Amino acid sequence: MSFLLTAGSSLSAATFFVAPAGSDDHPGTQEKPFATVQRAQNAATAGDTVYIRGGTYTIEESQIARKQAIWAYVTFLDKSGVKGRPITYSAFENERPVFDFSRVKPEGLRVNAFQVTASWVHLKGLEVIGVQVTIKSHTQSICFANDGSHNIYERLSMHDGQAIGIYSVRGSDNLFLNCDAYRNHDFTSEDGKGGNVDGFGCHPPQGATGNVFRGCRAWFNSDDGFDCIGAHESVTFENCWALYSGYSTTFKSLGDGNGFKAGGYGTTPVERLPKVIPRHTVRFCLAVRNKSSGFYSNHHIGGSDWFNNTAYRNGTNFNMLCRLADNHTDVDGYGHKLRNNLSYKSRADISRLDASKSDAANNSFTLGLEIGDKDFLSLDEGELVLPRQANGDLPVIRFLHPAPGSPLIGKGVDVGLPFRGAAPDLGAFEK
Repeated sequence: MSFLLTAGSSLSAATFFVAPAGSDDHPGTQEKPFATVQRAQNAATAGDTVYIRGGTYTIEESQIARKQAIWAYVTFLDKSGVKGRPITYSAFENERPVFDFSRVKPEGLRVNAFQVTASWVHLKGLEVIGVQVTIKSHTQSICFANDGSHNIYERLSMHDGQAIGIYSVRGSDNLFLNCDAYRNHDFTSEDGKGGNVDGFGCHPPQGATGNVFRGCRAWFNSDDGFDCIGAHESVTFENCWALYSGYSTTFKSLGDGNGFKAGGYGTTPVERLPKVIPRHTVRFCLAVRNKSSGFYSNHHIGGSDWFNNTAYRNGTNFNMLCRLADNHTDVDGYGHKLRNNLSYKSRADISRLDASKSDAANNSFTLGLEIGDKDFLSLDEGELVLPRQANGDLPVIRFLHPAPGSPLIGKGVDVGLPFRGAAPDLGAFEK
């Protein structure tokens, strides 16, 4: 193990290594790495970095770190860093560590591949595949379950399993950055439609503020792309893409199929609702060909903020359905603020909006613009699943970017977000 002096501090930071051919009896050096992230956590302290070498880590059921109530926590990260000195678990350089959980099938338990109760940790560059569901009744498994605060989940890839990609139900000020969740479908439980498998879910309790999803993609997940039903605090989604939710890869109908499900409380009794209903923020996001709605208020008790989003070929592009304070009576959406949004090619550009009780202006569907295919640089959906850039950012694309002379250019209004030119363009992309 090597030691690095932390700038401006007398504290040292250790570096540990994990590799597929390692051993947990090793000291965790680059020459003699550990075999598991679990063993590396035992060695690491605040400020340390655990480098995870490339290759496939075939996880066995015997490696489950903790069984608790109805859960099997396979890798259990409960050791926290501190402010300015997180514990980092990162892919080494440009290598690709893949954790295969397809052999982990504990009878009667929900599988959480990585359970994170720690705070001030940073996970980067890891890939999780094959997470299983074994329970036949109502259940769910999870690739990364976050219960901590001040954590960063960066450049994670969760795919080809039966589990939710990232699921955060506790903790404040977490950043979910440039992560991908795709081709996840629970075909085991209930009716096999995968109605609980979202790409990303964030459902914070009272006091768990400041959670942000940025630059994340979700496609071909059997339920929704992004979901914050039951959230007691506001969640922000920015520069995120949701594609083909509610479909199999052959476009067989599966679960709900919303791109961004922002809010709502299901059948929660009134006495258990948050005292102040949060406003969620969805901005610069893209929803393409999701089975139900691209952007959906999901019976929320009040409005949210929807700025500079693009919806294309969804069942309904923007569905602003709300519910009264009784959490029972559905009504057209009220309290929403919609600015600079673009809707193109759908059965309905916008539905269930009470315009007299919302603030909706400078959107393609409120301006009455005539838009055609020629007004975009590209309509090639294949661009949306191209590899990410070297730094992890979303791929550079032409899809649904306004073409020169497009009526979308400069038709927006300044809402305090960056734009080029005299006024913002409509949609998620500037010319």
